[in-house]
Amino acid sequence: MESNNANRKQIVLIGGGFAGLNFVKHLFNNKYYDITLVDKNNYNYFTPLLYQVATGFLEPSAISYPFRKLFKKKEIAFRMATILRVDTEENLLHLSDGSELIYDLLVFAAGSKTNFFGNEVIRQNSFYIKTIDDALSMGNGLIATMERASVEQDPFNRKKLLTMVIAGGGPTGVELAGMLAEFKLCLLSMDYPELKNDILQIYLIEGSPNLLAPMSDKSHKEAYRELQRLGIDVKLNTQVTHYSNDEVHLSNGDIIEAKTLIWAVGVTANTFEGLDKNSLGKGGRMITNQYNQLKGYDNVYAIGDISIQYDDINYPNGHPQLAQPAIQQGKRLAKNLLLQARKRKMKPFKYFDRGDMAIIGRRWAVADLFKHRLHLGGILGLLPWLFVHLISLVNYNNKIKTLYNWVFAYLNHDQVLRMIFRSGNQETKLDTKQTKIIQKKADVIG
Repeated sequence: MESNNANRKQIVLIGGGFAGLNFVKHLFNNKYYDITLVDKNNYNYFTPLLYQVATGFLEPSAISYPFRKLFKKKEIAFRMATILRVDTEENLLHLSDGSELIYDLLVFAAGSKTNFFGNEVIRQNSFYIKTIDDALSMGNGLIATMERASVEQDPFNRKKLLTMVIAGGGPTGVELAGMLAEFKLCLLSMDYPELKNDILQIYLIEGSPNLLAPMSDKSHKEAYRELQRLGIDVKLNTQVTHYSNDEVHLSNGDIIEAKTLIWAVGVTANTFEGLDKNSLGKGGRMITNQYNQLKGYDNVYAIGDISIQYDDINYPNGHPQLAQPAIQQGKRLAKNLLLQARKRKMKPFKYFDRGDMAIIGRRWAVADLFKHRLHLGGILGLLPWLFVHLISLVNYNNKIKTLYNWVFAYLNHDQVLRMIFRSGNQETKLDTKQTKIIQKKADVIG
């Protein structure tokens, strides 16, 4: 991108999620900085609704939008690549496409990835949803499982195919369990009449004493009660410790025979080669000051899930890795850099907690608003959940698609997105797993 001012500084932004997109939006067509966004995808996507893509209630295009469309006529450059190494002495980035980028200011907003806590077996054998690709892979796997169950004649194997375990009782786990419960109650016998006399057994395993741990006690109780009403078997104070040979091992000694494990336990920050290890804190998050400036660096910043601040007295262990802190940090840093360019004093970041919410099935949601001073449940919780998620989508096209799909599914107890799409040289994890089993049997016979 050509600069109109030779004195304009070069900002390179890594990551176009909640933090990155809100940062760059507040610098559209500014006169102080040239900005280049680097992201491994060429689109932004709305992570809180990934589970609805995975369960077929939304199509991927309903929650995603191309960066180049978003940045049209906004004087923002885009590069689709990943960062191989950061050279902070030369202010240089080495990219996966073989090119290099020079920066004056570097802003990390690369977010987080699924945390398997070093358990490689679970990583290889479970489904998880952190990206659009993950959601599509899970959706393919879930549908393939139902198709296999519909023709399975052995009762024991059919029961395993119809048993699913979700590890993690946070918002993702709870909302995913609610969606699968709706499928179980409304769609299973309609789509698969061969299974009308069978039971889809869904377990939700949570290591702490409560579901939706950061929320209020009312939300804990309502989420537990509603999931039980929907037929979900909830196990609290329990962890998934191992998964192999279709056996989910729990910390209490129980073993669940299941073909599907969905891992929604937690996240860890993305990390980058070339940065001082002393600048990283808990969970690999980049330690920043109140201006989101990375510890040990003058011209490097971090916002969103990838950053952590220890100097906020209200959040001594860092701000939660949620959308709102990321959005607010992105906006504040953009405004601060504009203040800095005008030779004015920057303002420290202060997180305003607008509340937490989660939807459980089609008809119930819980919301703790205004720093948990107001609790809403049921249809009263559902309305703010719908409103917040709709307005948070980046484009009117996304909002219309999502609203249409929700209304159609709500009124008809159905949706039409339960299809498997994959390229000819790709297989789902379930297919890969089955191939390995067949190969092992062939090796034994041979």
